[in-house]
Amino acid sequence: MSRRDAYDAIVVGSGPNGLAAAITLAQTGRSVVVFEARDTIGGGSRSMELTLPGFIHDVCSAIHPLGLGSPFFRTLPLEQYGLHWIHPSAPLAHPLDDGPAVLLERSVEETGAGLGRDAEAYQKLMAPLVADWDTLADAFLGPLRLQSMSHPFVLVRFGLKAIRSPQGLAQSAFQEERARALFAGLSAHSMLRLHQSPGAAFGLTLGILGHTVGWPMPLGGSQKFADALGAYLRSLGGEIVTGVEVKSIDALPSARAVLFDVTPRQLLRIAGQRLPGGYQRRLRRYRYGPGVFKVDYALDGPVPWKSVECSRAGTVHVGGTLAEIAAAEHAVWRGEPPENPFVLVAQQSLFDSTRAPEGKHTLWTYCHVPNGSSFDMTERIESQIERFAPGFRDRILARHVTTPIELERYNANYIGGDINGGVQDFWQLFTRPTIRLVPYSTPAREIYFCSSSTPPGGGVHGMCGYFAAQAALRHLL
Repeated sequence: MSRRDAYDAIVVGSGPNGLAAAITLAQTGRSVVVFEARDTIGGGSRSMELTLPGFIHDVCSAIHPLGLGSPFFRTLPLEQYGLHWIHPSAPLAHPLDDGPAVLLERSVEETGAGLGRDAEAYQKLMAPLVADWDTLADAFLGPLRLQSMSHPFVLVRFGLKAIRSPQGLAQSAFQEERARALFAGLSAHSMLRLHQSPGAAFGLTLGILGHTVGWPMPLGGSQKFADALGAYLRSLGGEIVTGVEVKSIDALPSARAVLFDVTPRQLLRIAGQRLPGGYQRRLRRYRYGPGVFKVDYALDGPVPWKSVECSRAGTVHVGGTLAEIAAAEHAVWRGEPPENPFVLVAQQSLFDSTRAPEGKHTLWTYCHVPNGSSFDMTERIESQIERFAPGFRDRILARHVTTPIELERYNANYIGGDINGGVQDFWQLFTRPTIRLVPYSTPAREIYFCSSSTPPGGGVHGMCGYFAAQAALRHLL
């Protein structure tokens, strides 16, 4: 257990947001302890041998554009604590049935060069936004704030495009399938339907990040990112207690503030007795989104992509055209497992030799499914990969399947397999978990949310934890 009976602050949960909250508090000299239910810290940033000995797989998150692009994380000296970023030659590849794969390159111009007649349109869309990234990150990676509106022209230029649906923006901005498919894959990370606003915001943001900071991976696995955060927190005097599941707030040591890296459903279970009935009812109305079905592979060699360009990329979007990706994501929202799913693929071992024995490889894949789905998507995922990489199945040595329910069992924040901490549509983007001037606070003066169920939502960026800690410091500490 913890070393003392009272703290300035307690953080429940050691995901990137929980650790970011604890670091922010510890940087001001406050006493802080983090409680983690599992034996290792990390939340969605963990790695382990899931298939065979010597094959290191990322259990949840794998590629971290926001880990490097986060306004908070980039201020921390994490390299001194064992974090080393690996940058693939290209952040992203998107194979199609005909012709070479579409590549998201670090350069806007090089990306445009592979888009045929849409080269100029892509540069016109992305180049100004890439130049404005610092302003956009300050404005949108957090709650709505007056001070973030100090560059109205920049924000309006982004907002008029971001507020659109991915399908609408792609079809109006681009003439050919290559650029439309690229943008569809980027936007599908939102887990929204492609005809739904503001899904374009997610596609634009991920594209901008690819050009500004890349889509890197931590050397040795995502666990290294969490470990570096934990080591830095301890260097500031913070404590971390693992293997202790907090089932009730009353079981915690005394503290002036308790910050929960959990979703509304869990907070109601742990601390509902301290929250007014009206606020409890609003939390119960919080909406969770689609789940994910994940398969990790140990391979006898690299994926035999038809398009050799895919071997340059750390991430591959497997799903085909904009229409195909849109159909897959729409099926999920109808409550149906998609026949031809949009599959997100990460091939870390191509760039990080520590992930697999010599000559062998790992592969990280998942697709979107209805929340809590029990349908086995393994065959459909493998069929999609085989479509663009004939002979893929012949290289499989072992696979590890994780269903949405198993994901929730592994990490209680993943309700029904929802890795985003709740739907991120218009109604829950800046008002998550409910409408409140300070979304991280609750009516109970000492209780705060610091999870992805607060702005700016899902992603390994730590900004939810940072802003929650700032709220606690202003209003209580």
